[in-house]
Parts: sequence; C-alpha cells; structure tokens
Amino acid sequence: MVKEWENEDTETVGVLSLVYDHETRELTEKLNAIQHEQFDLVVASTHVHLDAHNCLEVIILKGSSGLIRKISDRLLITKNVKHGRLITTTTGVNID
Repeated sequence: MVKEWENEDTETVGVLSLVYDHETRELTEKLNAIQHEQFDLVVASTHVHLDAHNCLEVIILKGSSGLIRKISDRLLITKNVKHGRLITTTTGVNID
C-alpha cells in the first residue's frame, strides 16, 4: 500500500524542525526568506530559544508532498543549520 505522502502530487502535511545558532550572521533572514517564497505552504511556525545561542524552529507545512519536500530540503541544507528533520503525514481526508 502506497502512503499518500509518498505521492508527490497528493496534499499532505509536513512538520519540519530546525536547530540553529541564531547568532550566525544572516541565517535567520535566509530561513525566513525561503519560507516567504513558499508562504502558501507554511501554515504556522514557532521559534523556541533552547539556550543563549541555539534555537529550535518548528514549521508546519501543508501542500503537495513534492513541494513540501522541496522547501524542506532547501531549509535543511541552508548553511549553518545544525540539525533538522521532516516528518510527513496525512491530512486525514482519505481516512475513514
């Protein structure tokens, strides 16, 4: 059985977590710019201060699986992002 988030064209939900040092020059601006380019996919985001330097950003995305993976990959490979992970799941529409 193919899970709906494995089909690039199916609408799915993604939860992307990023950990980075907020003091890294222009990193926050780069991450925000990427999100603004795909504002229609970004449902919500939250920013948490983990300590004096490190921040956790959690971004909730909704759209086609392919586009969610594309924006997530761009954010994850941004220079100086320390760690990140994308979790994809169903919108629930096709579940009885």
